[in-house]
Amino acid sequence: MDNNKYLSDIFEGTLSGQPLDEILHLAKLISPTVDLSLLENVHKDLTAIFTGLHPGFQKNTLPYHNLRHSQMVVLATVRLFHGLHCNNVPISEDTLIKGLLSAYFHDTGMLLLESDPAQSEGEYIPNHEARSVLFLKGYCAGKGISQDIPKDAATIIDYTNLKRDPATFTRHNSDIQIAGQVVGSADILAQMADRYYLECLPLLYNEQKAGGISQHTSALELMEHTATFYYTVVLKRVLITFSNTSSALQTHFRERYTVNRNLYIENINKNIRYLKKIIAQCDDINCLDSYLKRTPPTI
Repeated sequence: MDNNKYLSDIFEGTLSGQPLDEILHLAKLISPTVDLSLLENVHKDLTAIFTGLHPGFQKNTLPYHNLRHSQMVVLATVRLFHGLHCNNVPISEDTLIKGLLSAYFHDTGMLLLESDPAQSEGEYIPNHEARSVLFLKGYCAGKGISQDIPKDAATIIDYTNLKRDPATFTRHNSDIQIAGQVVGSADILAQMADRYYLECLPLLYNEQKAGGISQHTSALELMEHTATFYYTVVLKRVLITFSNTSSALQTHFRERYTVNRNLYIENINKNIRYLKKIIAQCDDINCLDSYLKRTPPTI
């Protein structure tokens, strides 16, 4: 088997089926008594929510923060929990469920409801985290799931907000801190390690512009600043703010596939190196088309 194809299938969670299969498998390894039917139902319901098939929600039209992104964050989350588990860090069933549900719902606050007063999802991008928690709370109430989950998920989801410093959060226990560091790390790494990340950066610019939060004048400018953003913001958050929790990913890949490598960090470094190369060659957005040829998949 081609080694690059093998590693790509591992990373995408498709080596043994679909990402859901891997999510359920790892959850069972971490906590043998975990309710797999709950996780499977949440996975399917989230798909319905993003595709407009769930009562009350319109179909998502955001090209960057879409269903695939959410599922990849969940996969990275359960992998991180598994790596920590293999490193003998206690991960309770309660912590696992709270972390995974937070990952599933962390971006739902951007979505439009039926008869929503907003004209587009972009209007909800700023401060969408609080709205995500409200949707998770409503979902749990409708499914008879403990309301302790959305209460702690409010803190966990806040870890995904790059503008928030966890040191300023309301006091919470170490289990929720670990879950927050895991989901916060997974949200960043799943995006930047994606093999379609560079192709998706213009889509991210369009989203940010629609939401009125773009700090750049063009997609090309955003791409020019991405490497600096990674070195000055992302690494500091992942390594220091989140206590380098993401290093457990190497343990996961070693124990799960005997691949003693952190594929997320490797993929990010590849993306950043290639991005620097093409930015040095291009002075307009059209030039990028000759370098970025992958078509991001949709679900």
